Amino acid sequence: MEIMIRHEEPADYFQTENITREAFWDLYQPGCDEHLIVHHIRLTPEFIPELTFVAIAQEKITGHIMFTKACVQNDKGDKEKLLCLGPVSVLPSFQKQNIGARLIRHSLKEARSLGYRGVLLFGDPAYYSRFGFVNAACYGITTAEGQNFDAFMALELREKSLDGIRGRYLENPVFHVDPKELEAFEKLFPPKEKHKREGQFR
Repeated sequence: MEIMIRHEEPADYFQTENITREAFWDLYQPGCDEHLIVHHIRLTPEFIPELTFVAIAQEKITGHIMFTKACVQNDKGDKEKLLCLGPVSVLPSFQKQNIGARLIRHSLKEARSLGYRGVLLFGDPAYYSRFGFVNAACYGITTAEGQNFDAFMALELREKSLDGIRGRYLENPVFHVDPKELEAFEKLFPPKEKHKREGQFR
């Protein structure tokens, strides 16, 4: 299948929000909130249009990826700027066809060319390890609460580019969603039934 990747355009916004909704629906919780997070990210100074891409397959948008500017603060209060990857979404009917991987590899290459030092994310280690991501503890980076776990991962964009960056990742408040706002936002999209499923952790 031929896949084309290009920058997201404002005209794509609602479509990519809906793709995100379809991709994450019932995955981590009944329904999802990732599409509202995508909507909010675009309204913040941390939004990076240069690293927001869509994948085109069979003449339609089938996937989407975006990054935000991230901050790691050390014990002295000094801050270093990195990237946070996500959300990355692919329509369910197009998953497992290399679209997500193509988006990730393409965007990481672009991030490297723009001079960014590294990337943080919360994701599935079995999937993201193929791109070189490892537990952020390997670089002395923890969550804001000082924790580490397998799903909190980091990637150097150049050899030793994360040397000297140690501390706590200060998560952007944009990733925390107000349930009432989500309920109102949901009315903009086609109705979908929520389901409780085994493995959901929210």
